Amino acid sequence: MKRGGSDEEKRRAGEAAAEAVDDGQVVGLGTGSTAAHAIRALGRAVDSGLDIEGVPTSYQSRALAREVGVPLTTLDDATPDIAIDGADQVADGNLIKGGGAAHTREKLVDAAADRLLIVADESKLTDRLSAPVPVEVLPDAREPVATHVRDLGGDPELRDAERKDGPVVTDNGNLVLDCAFGQIDEPAGLAADLSALPGVLEHGLFVDLADAIYVGTDDGATVREP
Repeated sequence: MKRGGSDEEKRRAGEAAAEAVDDGQVVGLGTGSTAAHAIRALGRAVDSGLDIEGVPTSYQSRALAREVGVPLTTLDDATPDIAIDGADQVADGNLIKGGGAAHTREKLVDAAADRLLIVADESKLTDRLSAPVPVEVLPDAREPVATHVRDLGGDPELRDAERKDGPVVTDNGNLVLDCAFGQIDEPAGLAADLSALPGVLEHGLFVDLADAIYVGTDDGATVREP
């Protein structure tokens, strides 16, 4: 896995995925730096006459969509035809997400979409998932969930906020445990185990959800099928 993808690679991936959006579609708007490039590209397309509505996955993506002029809707009112989202790590079409602590809403929107396009630079690609898995937990469930994660072979660490005292608090008012499992040989099994823990709202393993991976490269973007 290559380290440190450039912003240009992220831009190429995001813009290439945005070109897959058709007139009249409802689009899930992912969170993160690469997905932000797709949202900006969609804003330019809307300005040129593209008729779409977006379903944001976070405060960040909602604010950016409003800034660039993408009309917004909700899952209560529309089902996404397509979603464009980033990833922290990609292996065989399975993902680890949640670096921005938005993975609960991201999974809700991404799973509801008819098609999910993942945008990433080459640094996010790997043979096996191995990054810590973000787990959003109810505040009162922090210690019980941490104990269960250790029983599953993981090493949970409460995510601290930057530029403020205390932990990260999600858009949903919950906490995030970053759970290191080392190399994850069976993502589906671990995903099921984490989902079954009382107090877990959602985790960052996205298994069998992606329909295409748009990878930004030095000279363009490639599309990979999971």
